[in-house]
Amino acid sequence: MDHQERSDWDLMQRVAAGEERAIEELYGRFGALVYQSARQVLKSRAEVEDAVQEVFVRLWQTADRYDPTRAKLVTWVMLISRRHLIDRLRRQSVRPDRAALDESRNDAGGAIAPAAPESAAMEADESRTKLKRQLERLPELQRTVIERAYFQGFSLREIASQLDAPLGTVKSALSRGLARLRELEGHEGRGG
Repeated sequence: MDHQERSDWDLMQRVAAGEERAIEELYGRFGALVYQSARQVLKSRAEVEDAVQEVFVRLWQTADRYDPTRAKLVTWVMLISRRHLIDRLRRQSVRPDRAALDESRNDAGGAIAPAAPESAAMEADESRTKLKRQLERLPELQRTVIERAYFQGFSLREIASQLDAPLGTVKSALSRGLARLRELEGHEGRGG
């Protein structure tokens, strides 16, 4: 194992032991990524926040199974997140949407009409397209760092090495880029 793999493995062993600082560190490293993933597929902020919390509980429960020789920690976190979000979407598609049922009942004069099925895949595609548009609005360094960290699974140290840039510059670019994405999301959410 290289230094980063050893460090990630140690972190997950501490998470498995229930060490509060380790759980905070794990959340600090991956909370924004898990949040953004959930935001792409879930409708409401409350659902997104619940899903993020559930993902981190699942990460804590399975932390002792993490094997750095099989996957980078970011890849493992995203795999668990993806599985959880898929499970959540499946549960939602099986369980009728109460608001849709009430609306259908009102439209049908009191009789229950079947609710129109919603395509989670289509919504996820729309979210990905929206995210790509937002990423294109970022300065090149911020966009590159976010894409490599979140979509390609590289650590910030690896990205700094790839770009031949100081680690602090890469961290700042990531921080500014994520802040800008949140700003763009809030701006679009207000209809502006």
